[in-house]
Amino acid sequence: MIPPAIKKWLAIGSGVGIQITGPKGSESLRIAAVRVRPGGAQLRGEFTIEDFAHQPAAAWGVELATFLGKLNLRDSPAVALLPRHDVIVRPLTLPGVAAKDLNSAVRFQLDGLHPYSEDDVYYSWCRLPGTSAVMVAVARRTAVERYAALFAEAGVRLAGFTCSAAAAHSALRIYGATPPAEFIAYEASSPAVEIYGESAARPVFSASFDVSRERAAALAAAEMRADAQTVATPLSALLDCDPPLPYAAALVSACPRLCLPLNLLPAERRVVSSALRWVPTGALGALALMLAGAFVALPNYERRHFAGSIEAQIQQTSALAARSNQLDKDIEAARRRTEFLDNFRRHAKSDMDVLAELTKLLPPPTWLNLTEISDKQVVVGGETDQAEPLLKILDASPLFESSEFQGPPVRTATGWIFRIRTNREGARP
Repeated sequence: MIPPAIKKWLAIGSGVGIQITGPKGSESLRIAAVRVRPGGAQLRGEFTIEDFAHQPAAAWGVELATFLGKLNLRDSPAVALLPRHDVIVRPLTLPGVAAKDLNSAVRFQLDGLHPYSEDDVYYSWCRLPGTSAVMVAVARRTAVERYAALFAEAGVRLAGFTCSAAAAHSALRIYGATPPAEFIAYEASSPAVEIYGESAARPVFSASFDVSRERAAALAAAEMRADAQTVATPLSALLDCDPPLPYAAALVSACPRLCLPLNLLPAERRVVSSALRWVPTGALGALALMLAGAFVALPNYERRHFAGSIEAQIQQTSALAARSNQLDKDIEAARRRTEFLDNFRRHAKSDMDVLAELTKLLPPPTWLNLTEISDKQVVVGGETDQAEPLLKILDASPLFESSEFQGPPVRTATGWIFRIRTNREGARP
């Protein structure tokens, strides 16, 4: 809910209100156009179309478009008040019901609020600000679709259908004012007397009576449990405009976010209202962006100042850092050279051990004409008097394992020619 102190400054816009009034079957349209500013609302013009349902919609649509065109309001979506005889308005008191559960609570009681079948009605509801009461409006589906079709055929851009009670309640509070705690207002421009009132027992009361104004006010006071001395006041006096109801509907059209969101027109048929509805949101968004920018800028300044200080210290120590890096590189190069020399020394000694072991294992008359030594294997070849025992002799050594002939020994006149490959035990990977 928007605080009353702020509502006045958000009251900006222009709108068109249409009251469908008159006896059923020969209704007329009363149109009002308003300009709303924080300093007040101005009625810019009014227009009446008599017995519109029996006229070609295109004809009176052109008349209405011409009227709105002169006021530069042709593109402003209008809010229409359904005739009082086509709308049932019921207040519900739902104390203790959370906002998220209101829809379910209203639907639970909806069947008891009207005499029609569930599929034969459109309904809308809204909570009255500052109270536990909910206003529910119900209209026959056929009536709503009939009026919607006529307006569509005439080219009228509709933001919604509402009821006179919701429009009057909103119009009395659009600038944040608080009406009297108990009052009765009447509108007698049509044959029936329409009463709107508020009291402690009935936060909102709306009814139409086919009796005299005085009798209607008395019946309403009894229904509202109001003080018998309460004097009925013209609704036009409370709103300071005549006719009051199309004026109230025009205020709803101009400032929909400041009014009760009670709308009986199906959502798919509604025309979005003026882009000025985004002005408050845009202003608040700009303010939020400015605050966010301020919060972002200060840490960035601090970070830049700190980064500058760190950069100065880095420049002071850059020479030492470069010298340290060079020392690390020199140390790494010396380590690699030392490791290479150690490996070479170990490798030479290991190979000499292999040659010594072969000399010991293969005494004369065995002699070698081939010796190939690698990190993992040793290949020897030569001539001997007995080739068969050579494999066992080599495998018995702690330096060799898995010895095998690379080819079958060849018999000669003086002995056997052989070629053996053996693996070095504990060879470096």
